Amino acid sequence: MVNQVIRCKVAVAWEAGKPLSIEEIEVAPPKAHEVRIKILATAVCHTDAYTLSGADPEGCFPVILGHEGAGIVESVGEGVTKLKAGDTVIPLYIPQCGECKFCLNPKTNLCQKIRVTQGKGLMPDGTTRFTCKGKSVFHFMGTSTFSEYTVVADISVAKIDPSAPLDKVCLLGCGISTGYGAAVNTAKVEPGSTCAVFGLGGVGLAVIMGCKVAGASRIIGIDINKDKFAKAKEFGASECISPQDFSKSIQEVLIEMTDGGVDYSFECIGNVKVMRSALEAAHRGWGVSVVVGVAASGEEISTRPFQLVTGCTWKGTAFGGWKSVESVPKLVSEYMSKKIKVDEFVTSNLSLDQINQAFDLMHSGNSIQTVLNM
Repeated sequence: MVNQVIRCKVAVAWEAGKPLSIEEIEVAPPKAHEVRIKILATAVCHTDAYTLSGADPEGCFPVILGHEGAGIVESVGEGVTKLKAGDTVIPLYIPQCGECKFCLNPKTNLCQKIRVTQGKGLMPDGTTRFTCKGKSVFHFMGTSTFSEYTVVADISVAKIDPSAPLDKVCLLGCGISTGYGAAVNTAKVEPGSTCAVFGLGGVGLAVIMGCKVAGASRIIGIDINKDKFAKAKEFGASECISPQDFSKSIQEVLIEMTDGGVDYSFECIGNVKVMRSALEAAHRGWGVSVVVGVAASGEEISTRPFQLVTGCTWKGTAFGGWKSVESVPKLVSEYMSKKIKVDEFVTSNLSLDQINQAFDLMHSGNSIQTVLNM
């Protein structure tokens, strides 16, 4: 099928707020510096649901969502030198061109090479590779993994160990890498430290895992859903608490529990009020609070400037600070050597036909990650 259009099954979001529709789509061959990938597994993430809801200002419809996938390179376009047909890969929503000033700066992973077109749901040349029922369909986050075949920029692909199970490592395309990196890269959690993790979904569990790998001696999990506490402890939480069990603010509770506050705190929900609580639970003089959750467009954060004047640091992270093309293969290797958990995040396996059920499971709060086997 090299240089030919491929017809395959896909889940299309025709409009905001409506269930996804299983359709047959036409996927054009890759152009210069593009790669066409046969997706074998993909997960469903809150970011997909956020765009589907219509709240995302960059949301374009119709669109093929999905950004936590893994598969095999089917063909490559002209000028692609680092990838070939048959390579096992993970598509990346943050690329790594290796040439822009962001890629050349060790302080960030936010490559900007294709940011403008990616944000518009288009390939770098300003067009789309997807057609359904005669209509052009937009790309999503440069990945669009809710399709049996997708086309991505060659700088948005990580080549990984071919022996890795794709229905597990697809999760390294977003949530697990984000949470784990927030702890080890962004916060740089130190051995013997005390940490607080707000929100015990998949990202929060990955933060806990990162804190434990980094040697934290006390990890406090915080969530209003106590059903999540047992799993958090499996991942390394020392104890878990619910803000609803206290008359005081959760930051006051944590300050009392830890003799002044935690060394590191992480907000993994996307709630601006919780972001403030997480910052104010950090220890005066050296506490670091990391915003991991993505708040809705237009939301603003607030606190008293005194928090920062007296030595607390407020930071944010995207994809855990990992420079994607070079780091994702290493994360896969860490999983294969059992340094980090991945299997334990998967709570359901479904088919692409059951994708709307996967969204329902995510919204129910009773599922960590649902993987769709394509």
